[in-house]
Amino acid sequence: MAKAVCVNGYRMPAGAGKNTRGQQTSRKRRRSPDGGDQGPEEKSSCLSAALFGEDCEISQEQLYEFLKYAALGKSQNATQPSWCRIYRQSHLAGVVVIILHEMSQLHFYKFYLQFRHLRRVFRHRFTLTPSANFPASLYGEGADPKPQNTGQGLSSSGGGCPPGRPGLQRDPIIRKYGEKKQGLTSYTLTLEEQKKNDYPIKGSPECKGYIDTECDQQRTDSSPLFGLDCEMCLTAKGNEVTRVSLVDAQGQCLLNELVKPETTVVNYRTKFSGITKKMLLPVKTRLADIQTRLKKMLPHDAVLVGHSLNSDLQALEMIHPSVIDTSLLFARNAGRRFKLKFLAKAVLGKEIQCEEKLGHDPAEDARAALELAQFFIEQGPAKVAELNLEMLLTAERLAEASQNKAPLQPQGCKIQKQATEPPQVPRACFLDCFQGTGHKPLLLGREDLTPSGLCQSNLNSSNKQILQRALSAVPQSMFSIIQFSLRPEDIASQPLAGLCGKVRSKLTDMLTIYAGPFEESFCLKSVRKEFGRCGPIQSLTVVTETYQPYVCIQYEVLEAAQLAVESLNETEVAGSCIKVQRPVTAAMLDCDVLLRELEVDVENEGVIYVAGLKKSWTETDLREEFSQLKDLETLFLPKDLQSGKHRTCCFLKFQKPESAVDALEVLSGWTVKGCKLRTRNALASGHLWRWMQQMNHSSGKQGGSISDEKMEQLPASEQDLRKKVKKLDQYIKKLYRSLQSNTLCVVLFPGVNSVQGSEAGLGLMGIKEAGGRSAC
Repeated sequence: MAKAVCVNGYRMPAGAGKNTRGQQTSRKRRRSPDGGDQGPEEKSSCLSAALFGEDCEISQEQLYEFLKYAALGKSQNATQPSWCRIYRQSHLAGVVVIILHEMSQLHFYKFYLQFRHLRRVFRHRFTLTPSANFPASLYGEGADPKPQNTGQGLSSSGGGCPPGRPGLQRDPIIRKYGEKKQGLTSYTLTLEEQKKNDYPIKGSPECKGYIDTECDQQRTDSSPLFGLDCEMCLTAKGNEVTRVSLVDAQGQCLLNELVKPETTVVNYRTKFSGITKKMLLPVKTRLADIQTRLKKMLPHDAVLVGHSLNSDLQALEMIHPSVIDTSLLFARNAGRRFKLKFLAKAVLGKEIQCEEKLGHDPAEDARAALELAQFFIEQGPAKVAELNLEMLLTAERLAEASQNKAPLQPQGCKIQKQATEPPQVPRACFLDCFQGTGHKPLLLGREDLTPSGLCQSNLNSSNKQILQRALSAVPQSMFSIIQFSLRPEDIASQPLAGLCGKVRSKLTDMLTIYAGPFEESFCLKSVRKEFGRCGPIQSLTVVTETYQPYVCIQYEVLEAAQLAVESLNETEVAGSCIKVQRPVTAAMLDCDVLLRELEVDVENEGVIYVAGLKKSWTETDLREEFSQLKDLETLFLPKDLQSGKHRTCCFLKFQKPESAVDALEVLSGWTVKGCKLRTRNALASGHLWRWMQQMNHSSGKQGGSISDEKMEQLPASEQDLRKKVKKLDQYIKKLYRSLQSNTLCVVLFPGVNSVQGSEAGLGLMGIKEAGGRSAC
C-alpha cells in the first residue's frame, strides 16, 4: 500500500467558538459577567487528520479509541489516536455520533447528490471496516458496565448469568443460530463463509499447488469430528508449519509431529510456538509428508475443528471442504472473536496456554477446540448464550487490571493464527469511566440499542421523532449517539447486490470514453500513448461495428477520463480529428452534474491530480521535483492493487486552496524528465480513489453500458427512496445546526457485513465552528 508522504504537518486553523453550556467543567477559560465565554481568549479545538490516498481505511478499534479520547481526554487512561489528532480536546463542548443504520459507503455514493449537506460540511472522510453489529462496537452492547464479582475472576464452570437472562434474544449467538439445538452440520461453515474468512478454496487461483484432502463424502450429523492445530515459525518464505497435531472425537492424539520448514527459519517464536532450533535439527519430516499422512488418516466424511482454522489450513497448504471454526462458532458482535484460552476457561473450566509452559501445545489447543465444538452441539445455542461470555470477559479483564497482572489488551504481540483475531477492546470500561465523570451518555434511535445505563428512545420512534428529541436533548449531553434508520422495506427495496451492480455500472461508464472516428489504417499504439498521458488505462479496445473505427478506452481514475474529454476532444490524434465522449445511457444523464459536485466537494479543496508520470518514478523523485511548489502538504502516488507497481499519476494536497490553484497554473504543460505533465482539480481523492479501484477491478474489463430497463419500474421505488434519503440529509442538517460551536460531530455509515455480502462503511467528521461548517 502506498503511504501518504507528509511534507508539512497539517493542522486546521482555530476558529472562534463558544461553549454556552451551563454546567460546571474543569476547563480554564475567561468568563463574562453573564456566564458566557469571552470570545477573544477562547481557543477552539481542531483536528489534524492525515487521511489521504490509500491510508484512509480505519478499523473499528481505531474509531473506538478516537471516540474514547474525544469523550474522556487524557484522563481515564484514554490515549491520543495516531491517525487523527485532536488539539485542545478539553475545550470540546461535546461529542455527537450520528449513525445511519444499515447504510454503507456504497449508499453514500449511490445517493451522493441527495446527501447535499453531509458532503458540503464535513471535510474529513475515511473508509470504515464493516461490522455485523456496529453500535455494539461503540459502547459494548451485551456487556454489563458494572459486572458482579469482578474480584473473583471466572468461575470454573463458566456460568455467568442465570437462564433466561434479559436481552437473550439480542445475543449474537441466538441471532446467528436461533435457540434450538441442531446437529453438527448446522455449524459447519458455508462456502461463502469460508471465502469471507480466507479459507483455502478448491479452484481458487491463490490455492494453486494446495493438496485436497478429497474428503468429499456427504456430511451428516453423525460424521466424525477431528481437532486440528498447528504451530508455525517465521521463515524466509513466511509462516511455515513446524508442528502439527490431530485429535479424534474422544480426545486421543492421532498425530503430534514436528515438521522441518522448507526455507531458513528467521524467528522460531519459541515463546509462543514452543519450537527451538535444537528441536528441529534432527527432524526429517517435511510438509509433503504431513500432507500425505493427513490425507490417509481423515475419513471421507471427516469434519475438521479448530480455532481460526483457516490459518492452519493455509500453512498446511491443504483444502478441506467441511470445517467448524470455534472462533466463529462462539459468535460476538462487531466481528470480534474470543480467544481460545478464554473460551476453554469460561466454557470448559480448563486452563490452557499457561504462562509457565514454553509455548503453546498444539495437541492441547486442538483438543480444547474440539471439546468446545462438542459442548456447543450438545448443549445448544441457548445454553451457550446463557453463559453470558461478554460479561465474563469484562469481569476477567477488570480483575486482571485490579491485580496489576497485565494490560487489558496488549497490542502488536499476537502471532500465527491469533493475528487473525481482531484486538479485543474492553468496551464496557468506556461507558463505566464516562459515567464515572458525572455525565450520562445519551442514546436516541429507532433500533433496540440498550446497553446498561444509557438513555433510549421509544423503539417505534420515527426519524422525525428522534430528531425532535435530539434537538432538545443533545445540547445537554457531553456524549451522544443518535441513530437514524430507513425503514426495513426501503433497505430491502435496494438489495446489496443490485445496488452494487448499479453503482459499478455507472462508475464504469464514467471511467469509459469513446474516441473517433479514425482512419481504417490508424496506429493503435499512438492512440494508447496519447490517451495514456491523461492517466492509467485499464483497457483499450477497437470498436468495429461502426462505419469508421472508434476506440473504447476505460481508465482507472475519474480524473483521467475527464482530462481526456476536456483536452483531447476535437484534436488530432493518430492523423484524425476526433471526438471524445462518454457513453450515453439513462444512468449517465446526470453525469455532468455529478462531476461538478465532485469537483467542488470540500474533500477535494486544495487537491490536484497530475498525470503523465513514468512508472519508474518513486515518491522521493516526485517530492524532489515538486519541492518548489508552495504549501505542498501531502503527496500520494497510487499503486496498482494487483501488481503493486506505481501508476502514472499522483495526487498533490496543499494546505491552502489558493496554493492548489497556483500549482495548477505552474504545472500546466510542465515537462519533467522529458515527460509533459497534465493536471486538473481532483475528483476522487482520499478514500474514494481506493474504493473506485476495488470496484473497477471487481467489475472486470467489460464495457459499462447498462441494459435497457423498464422505465416504469424506476420511479416507484428509486425516486421515492431518493426523497427519503434527501429528507434524512435534512434531518442531519437541522441537528448539526443545533449543535454548539466546538462540538465534534461524527457521521457514520456502518457498512454491511453478513453472509449475503460485505460492503465497507464510511465516516465523516469535523468540529463545528462558529460559521456552521466543520473546522479545517
